[in-house]
Amino acid sequence: MSKIKKISWLESISVYKDIRMLRILLLGAISGFPWVLIASSLSLWLKEEGLSRSTIGWAGLIFGVYAFNYLWAPIIDRIQIPFLTKKLGHRRGWIVLMQLVILLSLLVWSIINPTENLALIITVGLIIAIASATQDITVDALRIEQINENEGKSMAAGAAMAVVGWWTGYKLGGVVALFTAEFLENIGIQDYWQATFLILGVLIILMNIALMFVHEPVETDRQSKQKETDNLIKGKLGSSNIITTFVAYITGTIGGPIISFFKKNGFAIAAGILGFVFLFKIGEAFMGRMSIVFYKEIGFSKGQIAIYSKGLGWITTVVFTLIGGIMAMRAGTIKTMFFAGGLMAITNLLFAVLAWTGKSELLFAIAVIADDITAAFATVAFVAFISLLVDRTYTATQYALLASIGTAGRTTLASSSGALVDWLNGDWGTFFVLTTIMVIPSLIFLWMIKNKIKIGAK
Repeated sequence: MSKIKKISWLESISVYKDIRMLRILLLGAISGFPWVLIASSLSLWLKEEGLSRSTIGWAGLIFGVYAFNYLWAPIIDRIQIPFLTKKLGHRRGWIVLMQLVILLSLLVWSIINPTENLALIITVGLIIAIASATQDITVDALRIEQINENEGKSMAAGAAMAVVGWWTGYKLGGVVALFTAEFLENIGIQDYWQATFLILGVLIILMNIALMFVHEPVETDRQSKQKETDNLIKGKLGSSNIITTFVAYITGTIGGPIISFFKKNGFAIAAGILGFVFLFKIGEAFMGRMSIVFYKEIGFSKGQIAIYSKGLGWITTVVFTLIGGIMAMRAGTIKTMFFAGGLMAITNLLFAVLAWTGKSELLFAIAVIADDITAAFATVAFVAFISLLVDRTYTATQYALLASIGTAGRTTLASSSGALVDWLNGDWGTFFVLTTIMVIPSLIFLWMIKNKIKIGAK
């Protein structure tokens, strides 16, 4: 990523008038919506069916697939989908295929009972997570390809719009899910969550219709260049057969980016970077995984959760994501990362206060707004940070790898969040204090490497 010069607020805002920003916004929403299904909706569904906090927390292990989508990213880049690729294009073909998988999964959820078929519920959730993680590979590629390589300002604006789009899909999708479930419950429908999933399936269909307005650029020589790299490596191996072809593929698509990353930064700094990326959002993830369970236990209704956590949160996230993007460009990425880390710690303490004082709509609103402001700054800074780190020779692959490592930290460790609350005997206040402390290790890593990182702008 090239160094972005400081620009005025007015110039920054004018970039968003580009029609391509609306397309990127839609792609972000498509990427964020599946999290409504396997995060908020699934967690609350299991909670209202009487399952334990530990079970809900461990069910979150399905998010772990997002940490490994880097491994099959090269395959998604190469394999074309029969019929869909020809009709829709390589990128859009893959997105539509994954959307169909998610839609079919919702149909399965709509006809089963979680208390009697918990294993099947989690398995279907895993399928949705795999489809979503696979879709993200293509969504990111199509988003980047909307902007020409030399359009620095538009690329930065596109990154911010992608984050806004993701939160739009997640937040507004959550509003629809929660209000629909509450409405169906109030009118007496017993399996109200199952019916809700059918309605959410309609949203998926609408997203696919809107996807047709996102132009896919003309096919490049990407495939021919991939073959050139494979042939070069096979030449080094000294022979040409099935084994050397496989070795060349693995080396070229996975080994090359990793070697490049460590060579560019040096082992110590590279290890520090990976440590920071892995740990940065651990505390936020622990809190986020259990937040909707906490809201329910403290006495808030689905409607209140929808208004404060989803609806109001969406507005806050959109505004402060755009502000956070401008701050990252003007103050520097590293300073913004430290700022976001400090906000995370303070926000988690607000939830501890809410737990200790009891149900309060005012304090709930303040805590949720603060949490969304924090998430906006942290996400924009994090995306900018790892974007600056990648080698342009392996931009997509290294970005996927770093993003996957960050996801691994949030999903694997945070899966024990429910068990931690149970171990604390439901002491939510202490739980949120512990999530505050979890922020510190990542900031220590960042402090150790802040003056040695080789990026275009700090």
